[in-house]
Amino acid sequence: MTNTDSPADTRFALLQRWLSEDLALPVVDITPASADASFRRYFRIKHNGTTCIVMDAPPEKENIQPFITSSVLLTGLGLHVPEVLERDERHGFLLLTDLGSRQYLDELNDSSVQNLYGDALRALILLQSCPATELQRIPLYDRALLQAEMALFRDWYLQRLRNISLTGEQREMLDHAFLFLVSGALEQPRVLVHRDYHSRNLMISEPNPGVLDFQDAVAGPVSYDLVSLLRDCYIAWPREQVEDWVSQYHRQATSAGILQQADTGQLLRWFDLMGVQRHLKAIGIFSRLSIRDGKPGYLKDIPRTLHYVKDICCRYPELQGLEKIISI
Repeated sequence: MTNTDSPADTRFALLQRWLSEDLALPVVDITPASADASFRRYFRIKHNGTTCIVMDAPPEKENIQPFITSSVLLTGLGLHVPEVLERDERHGFLLLTDLGSRQYLDELNDSSVQNLYGDALRALILLQSCPATELQRIPLYDRALLQAEMALFRDWYLQRLRNISLTGEQREMLDHAFLFLVSGALEQPRVLVHRDYHSRNLMISEPNPGVLDFQDAVAGPVSYDLVSLLRDCYIAWPREQVEDWVSQYHRQATSAGILQQADTGQLLRWFDLMGVQRHLKAIGIFSRLSIRDGKPGYLKDIPRTLHYVKDICCRYPELQGLEKIISI
């Protein structure tokens, strides 16, 4: 077994003991499996000629129960997600099936994107087909959460990263934009929302895609995951192509009964406004990851994400104030 962390890493030692003593797994190798923007860590282990993933989620900072609950729910809906093989809820360890290491992000290109996004859109329809009885048990993506997420943009990007002190008039413009975006989100049909349905959490697998990082699922706006996928913070596509995919999704969602009254124009408006809300949140999170958590690598994704916001602000008069602020 290869210890890739420092000897002082007591959690890694505890994880090793759980595998070897409690589970009696003949592990021959353990290596980091992926980076994460949270406090969770993932390791890939080799044993008996196969591989599994181990999640390390410190209980004082992460709750693994939502992951367990969501894994069961999404599997029941027909999605390909990691299965929980073993658990230690006291210490925050999970042993999971391995969906491989081929992220969408690494393999998306002009030749592959139609097939890969086609699979991702079909999986999204499965996700959003969650029955109302199950949806009622999921935390609600309510006004307070939507507002709190956008406040990350103000607090961490404008104030902490850019050192910008807003005037009273600028604060009012920002508040007005936030209220407008929240209204756009709350008027949408409510479905099961993954919250991070993008190219770093979709894996090329069989069946395709494998879906990761679903523990923060909520009941919320129908366009949210569509925006996460098509206006990805990590890879961008031409607007005309994105709108074609939105139309493709509209046909599938209407056929599945997810959308019943909204036409394509209405959906695209929801999609645009939801994108601004999500991207403001993402810019704030990227800033916080750098400043608070010592992860500056996410800063390179801010210009792409800001571009999305600016593009949509130009199309909606209600967002002109926000456009002025982000252009400071």
